[in-house]
Amino acid sequence: MITMVVGETANFAAYAFAPAILVTPLGALSIIISAVLARIILKERLHIFGVVGCLLCVVGSTTIVLHAPAEREIESVTEVWNLATEPGFLCYVLLVMVAVFILIFHFIPLYGQTHILVYIGVCSLVGSLLVMGVKALGIALKLTLSGMNQLVYPQTWAFTLIVAGCVVMQINYLNKALDTFNTAVVSPIYYVMFTSLTILASVIMFKDWDRQNPTQIVTEMCGFVTILSGTFLLHRTKDLSDSLSTSMSMKLSKHDEQNGFDDAEGIPLRSQDSLRPPMQ
Repeated sequence: MITMVVGETANFAAYAFAPAILVTPLGALSIIISAVLARIILKERLHIFGVVGCLLCVVGSTTIVLHAPAEREIESVTEVWNLATEPGFLCYVLLVMVAVFILIFHFIPLYGQTHILVYIGVCSLVGSLLVMGVKALGIALKLTLSGMNQLVYPQTWAFTLIVAGCVVMQINYLNKALDTFNTAVVSPIYYVMFTSLTILASVIMFKDWDRQNPTQIVTEMCGFVTILSGTFLLHRTKDLSDSLSTSMSMKLSKHDEQNGFDDAEGIPLRSQDSLRPPMQ
């Protein structure tokens, strides 16, 4: 719990000093650290393709760091508010709100238990707005600590309310996704959608790409795709190892229950908690 709090605090601080287009993709490094610690502490097996996935994440992260745009100089939270209320970003916010409304009230009741993209779509859309609010709040706190009090501006408290509301909604639907589907399936899909939408929101609101040439932008995207490939490969091979162990245990105990598993690879789609145990 302590390490989690420290990590999230550091992540919050990172948004105050670096553009979201740099900070968000680097979240994949936590996957590498988790895999290494699991190998050292928990003695878990790391498939050779898992090692390749880790290397891809490192290469992609390095590429993004070397070609990321410089942080925009902001002197007041009102400047961030002006960026957030420009027509381009307001259109994005409106589209996100409409999409979330449709997903929650139309698609979730019909397809929430069978289609993984429904819950993850809500989490990712709301998460992109959450990151923009966190960045604005982080900038306000950074300026306040440097001697320019931003707490007197109503915009600071408006961003605080936005962050609080987005956090509650995102946690709610992310937990529903994890309760319904396998974590190894949810994690890479959520990472891809959340990171992609966050980059899009940051480009629209902070105009990160306006300060870069086409070569830098293309290189950043290549680094991002490399990270996505490594993340997918790492999760996929980890799940294959877990499925292999589960399959062997089931054979030894003479269980032939196969519900909820992919016939081709034996990869569970649904959360194991949602599968009822076989009647004895």
